[in-house]
Amino acid sequence: MPPHGAMLGPLLASLLWLLALVLWRVWGAAAEPGPGTVPCVSCRPRAMAELRRQLQRHFLEALQADEPLQAEQLLSTGRLDIDTVLEVDDPSMHLASYKQGYWLPEHKLEKSWAMALHVCVLYNSLQCATLLIQRGAALNRMPNGKTPLHVACEASNPQSVQLLLQSGAKLRARSLSGHTALHHCVSAQAEACARLLLTHGADVNAVSSSHDEVTPLHTAARFGVPELVALYLQHGARVDALDSSLETPLMTAVFWAYDSREQSYSPQHQQVCRLLLEHGADPNAREEDHKTALHKAAWSCDQKLLQMLLEAGADPRALDLNLCSPLHYLLEVSSVRPGSTPEACFQLLLNYSAPCLHPAQFHKVLLVCHEQPLVVEVMANCYDRLRPNSKWSSSVPHCCYQRHRTFFDSLFWASCSPRSLMHLSRCALRTALSRGGGCERGARSLPLPPSLQAYVLLQPQGLLD
Repeated sequence: MPPHGAMLGPLLASLLWLLALVLWRVWGAAAEPGPGTVPCVSCRPRAMAELRRQLQRHFLEALQADEPLQAEQLLSTGRLDIDTVLEVDDPSMHLASYKQGYWLPEHKLEKSWAMALHVCVLYNSLQCATLLIQRGAALNRMPNGKTPLHVACEASNPQSVQLLLQSGAKLRARSLSGHTALHHCVSAQAEACARLLLTHGADVNAVSSSHDEVTPLHTAARFGVPELVALYLQHGARVDALDSSLETPLMTAVFWAYDSREQSYSPQHQQVCRLLLEHGADPNAREEDHKTALHKAAWSCDQKLLQMLLEAGADPRALDLNLCSPLHYLLEVSSVRPGSTPEACFQLLLNYSAPCLHPAQFHKVLLVCHEQPLVVEVMANCYDRLRPNSKWSSSVPHCCYQRHRTFFDSLFWASCSPRSLMHLSRCALRTALSRGGGCERGARSLPLPPSLQAYVLLQPQGLLD
């Protein structure tokens, strides 16, 4: 017994032919006006347009379901061009590409234009794709800014990529946005696609012709795909390649590791950063406004990345064009990063010899961190003494003082009298350790009990001694 799809195809084609004959007879009758009637000149074009829409809809459904017999029968009617442009549901925007600088609608587009071969590679309809290629379908056209190869890579369909490459698709063709097929591999599932492209000679260091001038390694870092980053590095990707803003892939990965909408940190981006550092990425490279990767990690209040970068040799004293250090960045955002542990981030920077604020500016710490007494404690313990001024009391709202009264009383008391001998000893030891390579490494190398080691490394206790 023949399969259901094989029976449905001829039946559908016959029904469409019958519909065409009926419409033709209607057009003939309409074309011959009776006595006293006005001929209808608009009936025939409307009917033809409706028939064309019906044919395109059935053709699109056949391509999406990968039914080559039905697709071939519809093409055999002679009323469909093999490269006709179809309107396709595309909520993920795999089919669309836009040139940077062009106006884009604020709402998300749900449909895109595509030719039949684009639809096949989007849905991985290999039988229909083979049929179209055998019948001479265009391999490199871009009705909506992308070739079929770009679409296959973005949809992570390696079988379609293989078919297109074997059929002669242009490997170095660029989408309307200026990116190669390798740039359009943006997920872990696309690793097999990227491997195929590299095997066929794709340039792993190709720079996009868009204004950002990124390499595929930048793109993989942007989307946080460690599988692609490892693959590109194995094939000779430049680990410190620069884009148009002088940003390296490491800076890109650090910046995108924090999702401001979800208020969360991406383990995948953190893994990408570790891979790049292990392959020799420069943690002190500066972009056009002199920010380093450490500035970006501090802005995200990302404890894991701060520690990773500092252990790799990042300079906590680096200043951007505004003469701001990573500590300044951390101070600005610590109160608006609910998923972070800001006191641990301040500890890291200070234990790796980040410069403290001038004591006369300590009221700024109170102003932005009064709801985070642990942060205030860590910062206050960097100084052997602090002298309060009139700005202190105005920097702490009364309601906040009432909530954390015990802590703030200890702060004001410690500032108005000499600190304890233990604290002064800690300050002297930290000064000596910072001259010898930093408190973090120095304190951990000393034969100290864990509690005393934590004290030297500014572990907060809830009160000032």
